[in-house]
Amino acid sequence: MNLQYNHKPVLIKESIENLITDQNGIYVDATFGGGGHSYEILKKLSKKAILIALDQDKESIKRNFIKDKRFHLFHKNFVYLRDILNQNHIDQVSGIFVDLGISSLQIDNPTRGFSNRFNCILDMRMNQESSYSAQNVINECSKKELFHIFYEYGEFKNPIRIADKILEQRSKKNITTALDLVHIFFIKGSFKKRKRFFARLFQSIRIKVNNEINILKNFLLESSKIILPGGRFVVISYHSIEDRIIKYFFKKGVIINKIRFKNLPFIMIHKKVIKPSFKEIINNPRSRSARLRIGEKT
Repeated sequence: MNLQYNHKPVLIKESIENLITDQNGIYVDATFGGGGHSYEILKKLSKKAILIALDQDKESIKRNFIKDKRFHLFHKNFVYLRDILNQNHIDQVSGIFVDLGISSLQIDNPTRGFSNRFNCILDMRMNQESSYSAQNVINECSKKELFHIFYEYGEFKNPIRIADKILEQRSKKNITTALDLVHIFFIKGSFKKRKRFFARLFQSIRIKVNNEINILKNFLLESSKIILPGGRFVVISYHSIEDRIIKYFFKKGVIINKIRFKNLPFIMIHKKVIKPSFKEIINNPRSRSARLRIGEKT
């Protein structure tokens, strides 16, 4: 197996060291992406082990470079992991790895509409087979829905003003491109302030398009049934909304506003969140917001 991935996997050493407790076990890479984590996981496993990987982005599936009998890749969102395991006659696994970030392949592709750096069609679908895109969110959501999106998923202090500006603009014509959206807003202050505003704006829309928070909560519920006792659940998140959900789940057995477990399904391996080193951030600036948390199944 030759090294063929050219993106930079985040927190790779820390993730794999904390994931693998049984070299002969069955493991899951729930977000295959560019394949870097899967590749490194396989290097640490025995010939008897199995690695199952999933990704809802068909471009990631097409780019798969891993040719290994132990490796099985499926074009599915990780919320369908239980179905995949059942189809392969697997009840439980030794560990699950999840990287909740957008891949560089998605961000840097102008046709996918994830970035405000390109004047592209507003899309943001991680699964290109979905019929619901960023254009639907911007042009069809009510004022109340837009308020919720920008308040909950962007954590804006003034979500109503953002919603009002979008409603005003779309009453004149549909908002179809990234620049159409960017040009609605005049942000006073530094370049850093403007960059942060649009990053949060696009993040909140993307979360809505892909139903990311609800899917994550459902996946956390399933993980407690899928991972063997002593197995590890390793999760990398990139913004405070996801990290807060994961932290409460591992620390208190709570899925925010939904379910509290009587007994903690996982214990936290590290009390403090693991962040990229200064060296990693210099080599890969996109890693700077990554947060790694590890739970061990009780």
